[in-house]
Amino acid sequence: MQITSRNIDLRVDDSLMRVYIAAPKPSGVYPGIVFYSDIYQLGGPIIRLANYLAGYGYVVAAPEIFHRIEPIGQVIEPNDLGRMQGNDDARRTAIESYDRDARAVIEFFKAESSVAADKIGTLGFCIGGHLAFRTAFQSEIKASVCCYPTGVPSGKLGQGVADTIQRVSEIKGEMLVVFGTRDPHTPENDRQTIKNELEKANIPHKIVSYEAEHTFMRDDGYRYDPVVTTAAWSEIVEFLERVFAA
Repeated sequence: MQITSRNIDLRVDDSLMRVYIAAPKPSGVYPGIVFYSDIYQLGGPIIRLANYLAGYGYVVAAPEIFHRIEPIGQVIEPNDLGRMQGNDDARRTAIESYDRDARAVIEFFKAESSVAADKIGTLGFCIGGHLAFRTAFQSEIKASVCCYPTGVPSGKLGQGVADTIQRVSEIKGEMLVVFGTRDPHTPENDRQTIKNELEKANIPHKIVSYEAEHTFMRDDGYRYDPVVTTAAWSEIVEFLERVFAA
């Protein structure tokens, strides 16, 4: 399916939050996906992932997660300095600010005629996987995809300690969690803790693991694995189609 793209601005906490929108070109009403980047914000690899998903029939809204700190349109370079910059931006962002950003995108979807208000989900990568996990606490979220989510058991996300793992029972929709078994940022203990908490809270979920490293879906780095990425996308697309068809 062909897509269109545009940028919009949403005001959150008196900060202008740029949101990249990718949507199917044919007119219609589609599910909406709150789409979170990694710490490098909306560079080419993340935009390509958003566009890919939109082509399957989703309105994808990707906010700049560090809009309170970085200039509008800032792409953080995926190198040593960029990693320090992105991690510092994350550390300086209040956890409740991330939550308000999620709320703003959800409200945008609910006002959009091209989005089915009862079919809203979320998807994210790395820190964005953690943000997608938290966005699942919002009552409108029917499906959540968390790709190699970092810091969920430890609470490492922003200022202070995030209470994400303690709030698993608040999830109302279904979860798909994607891990790489060679990812040092999501070690075995963390992966098992997430699995145990989802099971304890009786949250409908599926966890898939691949022999891959962290950020294996970014197509610009040495850890990129196209075969595993294709397999992960197959799981993601099937999951979303099933949940939203129900």
